[in-house]
Amino acid sequence: MENTYFPADARLTLDDDVFRFIDLPGMFGAQLARLPVVLRLMLENVIRNTHAEERRLAVDGILEWLNRGTSEVEIAFQPNRVLMHDTTSTPALVDIAAMRDMLAEAGADPTALNPVLPVDSSVDHSLAVEYFARPDAAPMNLQLELRRNNERYRFLRWASKALTGVRIHPPGTGIMHTINLEQLATVVSVVERDGERWAVPDTLIGTDSHTPMINGIGVLGWGVGGLEAQTVMFGMPVMQRIPDVIGVRLTGAFRPGTLATDLALTVTQRLRQIGVSGEFVEFFGPGVATLTAGDRSVVANMAPEYGASTGFFPVDGHTLDYLRGTNRKTSAIALVEQFTKKSGLWFDPSATPTYTRTVDIDLSEIGMHVAGPRRPQDLLDYSDTSKALEKFAFKAASDASGMPKHPVAIAAITSCTNTSDPALLVAAGLLARKARKLGLMVPAWVKTSLGPGSPAAAAYLERAGLIDDLSSLGFDIVGYGCTTCIGNSGQLTEPVKEAMAVKSIYPVAMLSGNRNFPGRIHPDLDLGFIMSPPLVIAFALAGNAEIDLSRDPIQVAPNGAPVFLKDLWPNREEVAALVQQAAESTDYPRAFAIASRNPLWHDMEVPDSARFPWDAASTALRRPPFAALSEGSQLGTYRAYPLLVVGDDITTDHISPASAIPADSYVADFLVGRGDDRSDLNVFASRRGNWEVMVRAAFYNRTLVNLLKPDAPVANTLHVPSGDVIPIFEAANRYRADGDPVVLIAGERYGTGSSRDWAAKGQRLLGIRAVLAVSFERIHRSNLIGMGILPLRLPKGVNPSTLNIRPGDKVEVNAAPETLGPRCKVATRIVRADGSIEQFEAVAGVETQLEIALLRAGGVIPLILQKTLAAHSPTS
Repeated sequence: MENTYFPADARLTLDDDVFRFIDLPGMFGAQLARLPVVLRLMLENVIRNTHAEERRLAVDGILEWLNRGTSEVEIAFQPNRVLMHDTTSTPALVDIAAMRDMLAEAGADPTALNPVLPVDSSVDHSLAVEYFARPDAAPMNLQLELRRNNERYRFLRWASKALTGVRIHPPGTGIMHTINLEQLATVVSVVERDGERWAVPDTLIGTDSHTPMINGIGVLGWGVGGLEAQTVMFGMPVMQRIPDVIGVRLTGAFRPGTLATDLALTVTQRLRQIGVSGEFVEFFGPGVATLTAGDRSVVANMAPEYGASTGFFPVDGHTLDYLRGTNRKTSAIALVEQFTKKSGLWFDPSATPTYTRTVDIDLSEIGMHVAGPRRPQDLLDYSDTSKALEKFAFKAASDASGMPKHPVAIAAITSCTNTSDPALLVAAGLLARKARKLGLMVPAWVKTSLGPGSPAAAAYLERAGLIDDLSSLGFDIVGYGCTTCIGNSGQLTEPVKEAMAVKSIYPVAMLSGNRNFPGRIHPDLDLGFIMSPPLVIAFALAGNAEIDLSRDPIQVAPNGAPVFLKDLWPNREEVAALVQQAAESTDYPRAFAIASRNPLWHDMEVPDSARFPWDAASTALRRPPFAALSEGSQLGTYRAYPLLVVGDDITTDHISPASAIPADSYVADFLVGRGDDRSDLNVFASRRGNWEVMVRAAFYNRTLVNLLKPDAPVANTLHVPSGDVIPIFEAANRYRADGDPVVLIAGERYGTGSSRDWAAKGQRLLGIRAVLAVSFERIHRSNLIGMGILPLRLPKGVNPSTLNIRPGDKVEVNAAPETLGPRCKVATRIVRADGSIEQFEAVAGVETQLEIALLRAGGVIPLILQKTLAAHSPTS
């Protein structure tokens, strides 16, 4: 049986090089063709990385999956590498620095703690759009970013020196997912093992939910929480149930006017409609062959928005074209082609593998779309924004502002979602060129920005002659980072701020990003529409979010002629021709190398020590209290007060915001009290290395309604024993001082959004022992477990409304560590203030035995510390 699942003689030869590989077709024959490609990749992984009985059970489980399209079998998946960004790597590396301190204090060698997998981290989440609509916006914003984040960046530089295998890509090198596509991904890697070279699939996990963007070129990777990534960094596999796989069959081809963004938004709506939540998604069918690697990556990027772990497109000729276009070596491209064909991983447009269920999408039926105004799955025809806005029935206090009722406050071409595809940026540039020729200008109240995912974009846009056209409309490049998409949109224009102050407008953001949750784009904006880059420019020119672009003129030109969208919209052939004309494969390595040499980054003074020297006065970096052996399990039987009760669609932005720190907030007061300037507090994400700030920032969101006390101020709750309405942090401290456990109750899709570990860390620091929710978003669920918090799914028919929690009601949870198992029933009781009792059985939101071990240990960090101490004897 051992030899059956691990042939010893599978080799491929490329020129004079010989590589061993796992010959899946030779092992499984016709049975392999029935498996989705994502499961073939998992099959290859477990055969190569596991042994004996563990390997046999995993392989048998994957093959048995074919009989039902689902499985309860757990497998150990071992990725090749880890990908992070600065606002997830900072807290993860702070944890590691604190763990090194803990080891030293326990008498062990702190340098024993190092990641065992390569870790790449990009600095892309901290760039704010403060300067815009000026040719020097990018260098000005970069200088400001480096000044604001100097202390945190020095820490990241220390980590890259002190920890083996950690590589930090400096500010200006681009968005992590674009870097991954253009620079890091090999598709097929060569590894040394037992003195031989092996060809293996490139696989990874990333601490950002949009990691599946790399699925667009056939690389299997998905997003995990920063805490789960830490377990993998230190040698533990990703343990998971063999996933259900949704097959999305694509047929037909795009009609004129349709772009990849429109497909991504359509897929998002269709898959959310059927309730996708954590499944793997794979695209198949003849329509796939009509999509470029750029098109595919746009769709793959939005996997978290459609609820999936992946949005996978197998390798084919378009993948090879992309690798050539980004200057990969000829030999590496040849290896990708030979390996994927020989190992059964090459895409066949006529193949129909077995899937858990299948969704059909005809590309020829997709029109031009937007999504919003508050969720990415709320699909609209591009002409229907006014209908969506009518529902808010906003009545202006006056019309003195001179703006429409729903003005476009922000028009941002932003995010890896769309700016990593040259075709979409060229389409936007062509629309700008036509508008410029007609003499059109963007209204003064609109804040415009262009934040490409890669510095190579400047080169190909310049070569295409589009830089000046974009600049003429205010779409100058503001830098290479996530910018507006992650909430780093900077200040609104003065006209908008003044009109908002007198309630004469209800402004809207228009962006080419992936999320439009209330408050995400800007803390003062709760309406936003997602769309393609050229549509962003069209709405910017109109200045009015309510315009019907299918029939209303965008503007009247200086010559008096009305200008319609059809007059400006580029056709697919125009775009393709200009992309080809502007393409130069050497742009990608050259621009990346120049940006990587950033002297302001490399000239920083960096500590040179095995342990990080914490500064007691710092408001950016503090040693976290949960990085300790003393942080034990929170399981058990207890009776708890609800700290908060919230409804549906509570996102990680609600739980742990990333936008600018409001100057009038509780968090601002705390920072100012420690010497910071109230007018320059930066964004919440910049403080993720300081637990004292982040715990106070928990649940700071103006749109969050706490059903325990609906009229409470922002980030406040009711402390039941005293009846006081106080900041959540203070209420949690009172409960802790009195020895009273606390829990949180939520509705559907709790934790939707970014893979933000601070959304779980903040809850642990608040003392929350369990979260009872109707449903959880996958990554947040794992992050809760990583912090030792038990996720409990409420039974059907039970939700925050039916529970009707009133002050004085308590929740009794019976979750003994010795009886807890994956998806087990957990006896739960509501003990009312009047003494009456209601009981039901919740289901543990726990999927694997590793997750049980994490909960019993108290979370990821205690478990890593325990394992490290056990493996390394104390120093003398």
